[in-house]
Amino acid sequence: MNPISYFYDPLINSIKKSMKVTVVGAGNVGATSADAIAYRRIASEVVLVDIKENYAEGKALDMMQTATTLGFNTRISGSTNDYSKTKDSDVVVITSGVPRKPGMTREELIGVNAGIVKTVTNNILEHSPNAIIVIVSNPMDTMTYLALKESGLPKNRVIGMGGALDSSRFKCYLSLALNKPANDIHGMVIGGHGDTTMIPLTRLATYNGLPVSNFVSNDKLDEVAAATMVGGKTLTGMLGTSAWYAPGASVAYLVDSILNDQKRMIPCSVLLEGEYGLNDICVGVPCIIGKNGVEEIVNVNLNDKEKELMAKSAEAVRNMNAALETISA
Repeated sequence: MNPISYFYDPLINSIKKSMKVTVVGAGNVGATSADAIAYRRIASEVVLVDIKENYAEGKALDMMQTATTLGFNTRISGSTNDYSKTKDSDVVVITSGVPRKPGMTREELIGVNAGIVKTVTNNILEHSPNAIIVIVSNPMDTMTYLALKESGLPKNRVIGMGGALDSSRFKCYLSLALNKPANDIHGMVIGGHGDTTMIPLTRLATYNGLPVSNFVSNDKLDEVAAATMVGGKTLTGMLGTSAWYAPGASVAYLVDSILNDQKRMIPCSVLLEGEYGLNDICVGVPCIIGKNGVEEIVNVNLNDKEKELMAKSAEAVRNMNAALETISA
């Protein structure tokens, strides 16, 4: 067999990846995540779960009817709150919860979404005790912390997706500012997944290995950072609800790195135990993501300003965690 054809033949590729992914929440973000995972042939089976009667089943059937035209062999099924169908999932993505509305902060979602995430986490682990859990529900850093504490799982198996999404938005805005191809641009966002807590690292962003500051002014980079920080809020104002294409693609990108052991460096919200001078908090930092979930937390040498921003971001996340404890009490 031609070794090149092995990697590019869709049928062989779909058979090779005999992995199962469950996506809880069949709304815009969940359904788009499932669609992207299937279309990119990342897993052999995707299960959508939703509390609304026949909603996940309908979305799954609609996606399955694109298989022959889009050329994938992933099996997609739906379930109305029946977690037995998620049995033996390798990765579980939790998107369920109340979506953000115009004028609503992620923090305002905490009361409702905390109860949902706790229930889902327990249901999932009953049927897939070895799964790696990816959290998308907002406020994402606090929900990641909640899922970790509720599940008792090792920290490498509970991952908040937000940094991957924030970084994709950052690179998009950099691409527009530089008028250069987005895939030639590299950059990351660390810190909390919130409008005032994320930290776009403009100092370290590059265009084909060269600092982006070689191509645009510092004032323009400040504008890019500001646009990135309100990227979700901007789309919520335009759409009337949370965005879904970029979040769905970011979920698929992260799940691909797990299931196919890609070892990509992706900013994710994970439990810190001394890294970046922080303890007992889930917040976004660059991680190596592979078959074991978080395989390494990468230390970036931040300058004094970035360290100050990281400390402020962590404090804001801690405040949300404190609100979570108040609700639980």
